[in-house]
Amino acid sequence: MKELLSWDQTLFKDSELFELDHIPEHFLHRDTQLSSLMHCIRPALGGGRPLNSLCIGAPGTGKTTAVQKVFEEIEKHSEKLVPVLVNCQVNSTRYAVFSQIFKKLIGYAPPASGASFKKIFGDVAKYIVEHEKVLVVALDDMNYLFYDTEVNDVLYSLLRAHETHPGARMGVIAILSDTGVPHILDPKVESVFLPEEVKFPPYSIDEIRDILSNRVKLGFYPDVLDANVLENITKHTFALGDLRVGIDLLKRSGLNSEKRASKTIALEDVESAYEKSRLVHLSYMMRTLKKDEKILLGLIADSPQSNSGDLYEKFHQKTSLGYTRFYELLNKLGSFKLIDTDFTGKGARGRSRIVTLRFKPEEVRVRL
Repeated sequence: MKELLSWDQTLFKDSELFELDHIPEHFLHRDTQLSSLMHCIRPALGGGRPLNSLCIGAPGTGKTTAVQKVFEEIEKHSEKLVPVLVNCQVNSTRYAVFSQIFKKLIGYAPPASGASFKKIFGDVAKYIVEHEKVLVVALDDMNYLFYDTEVNDVLYSLLRAHETHPGARMGVIAILSDTGVPHILDPKVESVFLPEEVKFPPYSIDEIRDILSNRVKLGFYPDVLDANVLENITKHTFALGDLRVGIDLLKRSGLNSEKRASKTIALEDVESAYEKSRLVHLSYMMRTLKKDEKILLGLIADSPQSNSGDLYEKFHQKTSLGYTRFYELLNKLGSFKLIDTDFTGKGARGRSRIVTLRFKPEEVRVRL
């Protein structure tokens, strides 16, 4: 009989490595992006204004982690530069964004009500000028600022601060999930933003294998997970194009194995964990969808295998949007790996498409 894991033993040498918000010490396969970001920030180290940058790529490609790594370096080596990372999903108004900046600079949050935006903005700009600091603000998930066109006010305030407060130096790093739909800025904002674009391509299957293998080596005890099982996890992760799925899958597979009191992770542990881990991808993706995209996904969930023509009719009735927009949104949901679209060869010019949901309808509905 194989030796079993006793109740006080664990497979995890460092379980922190399998948390989705963990910042890895060795951030693999993103050297080009890190040096581009450092290049943009360099002018600020000498007291000048940093170059603005735009980090763009699909979700789960390391954009936020790259900025966090750069900010870690700044905090270690520079007194002059103040980096602020703002989560725009949580802080989706100009007031909320500047409250976060105020808190980082001054050390406490401004009053939740009563203080005008003008007052908070003035305090931030004055502090930077008086203390001779340079501010670098990273707007993480900037997509959320486009909903009520808050984005123009936020960027305009940051980038034109020096006009009302001479000597106020601020730069912006925008972190944007590439959703296949262009985000349009106001021309007067565009003309002062002019960012350097830093692209984050999807990880290749070899890169995913390498990153996951590194986590396994550091996070589990030796011989817990063999190459065959790692390959299986790598393929699942690559299929959804989201590294977070693989990291979550390692964690859940390890826990499943411990539940069986086994000293090694088996394929059955991975397969039963995958049902939950793939939902990490679904949850992250659905949080970035806009109203019309949610409506379309809801219609697909109502008939998980439908003809694109019928789907368009229903979508048009609900939103009164045209076919071009419908087609764009369908492609976007496809690029997010939420649906598959296959041409059937029937219909006008043999271009009719069957739209299939990649998740269970109830999994989608509960997140809508």
